[in-house]
Amino acid sequence: MRPARGDGDNGRVPLDRLPPACPSALPAHAPLPQYYRDEDDHQRFLRRMFDDTAVDYERVERLLALGSGPWYRRQALRRAGLTAGQHVLDVGIGTGLLARQALALLAPGGRLTGVDPSAGMMAQARLPGVVLLQGRAEALPLGDAEVDFVSLGYALRHLSDLRAAFAEFARVLRPGGRVLLLEITRPPGRIARGLLRAYMRAVVPLAARWVTGRADTATLWRYYWDTIEACIAPDQVMGALRLAGFDDVQRHVELGIFSEYTARKAAP
Repeated sequence: MRPARGDGDNGRVPLDRLPPACPSALPAHAPLPQYYRDEDDHQRFLRRMFDDTAVDYERVERLLALGSGPWYRRQALRRAGLTAGQHVLDVGIGTGLLARQALALLAPGGRLTGVDPSAGMMAQARLPGVVLLQGRAEALPLGDAEVDFVSLGYALRHLSDLRAAFAEFARVLRPGGRVLLLEITRPPGRIARGLLRAYMRAVVPLAARWVTGRADTATLWRYYWDTIEACIAPDQVMGALRLAGFDDVQRHVELGIFSEYTARKAAP
């Protein structure tokens, strides 16, 4: 399905005319001036990088995940409470890696809507029956209380304002609806952190460039580590979820680095 442009007559805000971040915004990570100058440049950088690397994204991801990606994503969705028949909003759907696993759990009767700022990534999703909308987590192109479940797969680090994004998640969820945020977080130990840094900052970009022959794909994976290293602490993520009106906020960790944040929209 062709992604929506995000500037039609349905109330969506064009990506290039979103309001600037307010002083109380909570960025997902500290600024990275080696990649962009300011927040506007940050958003342009992200869209350009993901649009340009979309064709090769899944090929590199499969190589690096060693085939474990689909299984882990499906288990995380189950742990978060996803069940058949629900309406899921997958924010930062990208090429559909998490969405495919959600669809397998939603049948019969479920449906899925995907939102992403990168039209190039969504063009690679190839998910029959899924509605794809171009947009950002901080200004979701959906109405109030439309969905039962919100997922965000490894895109939390790219958000400009966690407070605004989590408020949007709460707005589009029905009371009692659940949210799942998957993210890679720094391991606590210095040695483990050094090993992961070497892998993500050196080995992964080299492998990506070897597989694709493209320098921009290598840049994407270096940027991945830099955002992991600069990301805010898990306690801040959980605190922002509570401030947005969620309860039962929890964090489950696999292998010391794979964080699953789950929460439930509190009843009015």
